[in-house]
Amino acid sequence: MTEPFRWVTDGPVWLDIAGIRLEGRCWGPPPGQVPTLVLLHEGLGSVSLWRDFPADLAALTGCGVFAYSRRGYGQSDPNHLPLPIDYMTREALDVLPNVLDAIALQCGILLGHSDGASIAAIHAGQLRDPRLAGLILMAPHFFTEPGGLASIAEAREAFANTDLKARMARHHKNPENAFLGWNGAWLDPEFEAWNIASVIPGIHVPVLAIQGLDDQYGTLAQLDALSGGLTTPLERLELADCRHAPHLEQPERTRTGIEAFVGNILRLQLRGDLAKPAGPSPNPGTAEP
Repeated sequence: MTEPFRWVTDGPVWLDIAGIRLEGRCWGPPPGQVPTLVLLHEGLGSVSLWRDFPADLAALTGCGVFAYSRRGYGQSDPNHLPLPIDYMTREALDVLPNVLDAIALQCGILLGHSDGASIAAIHAGQLRDPRLAGLILMAPHFFTEPGGLASIAEAREAFANTDLKARMARHHKNPENAFLGWNGAWLDPEFEAWNIASVIPGIHVPVLAIQGLDDQYGTLAQLDALSGGLTTPLERLELADCRHAPHLEQPERTRTGIEAFVGNILRLQLRGDLAKPAGPSPNPGTAEP
């Protein structure tokens, strides 16, 4: 049985979300003292695969940082397969609000990478969570692109024929569950029509969008969708010589951009707000993108 959540920074923490055990990790001060950056990993990510990035963010921004491994990833409980086509929407509306409640989030910024960026956008765009002060979206997906789907098909071949499974086992207790859940959903023929761009106009906070110009899974068309749909401030950070992982492939520019964005949020929107209780998370309802 999972113990009640406590913000500790000397090792893993565990969340019990509707009977599912999720792995987490904390850096810096807890919610209520300073704003919190909540990290949402990519389609094959986990807490450990963020590497030194969360600790660097805590040092750069002075914020607390929290990351968790979604169900099926890292050391979290396994998922039921196959994943539904709308698995990111379900995570954004049904799971993430409970995670934010469990860590007692008061005021925060969602920082998502790839699938995690899509989850962050859905959460912000459909729930209008009053606790959120900003979004940082690295390599977000709002719709599928042929090149991205081709790269995901290549990943399936790599999992079957290279050491990818063994490398994933260093970070996931069940690498098959992690890989097949993600890869199976994206390569389902019905997924080609997946599109969540309708959530963009509902986003009510400033956004920093970061995109590698050589990203094998997506193009600047994803950021163009943000530019065309947002009614809130948008900063675009487009990185040359960068594929799908800006925080690993262009770490200095990525960290500098995030530090400046978070600093602006703190100065313009958060000063004096931290003492106000945020209240419970909003009711997700039944909306779909």
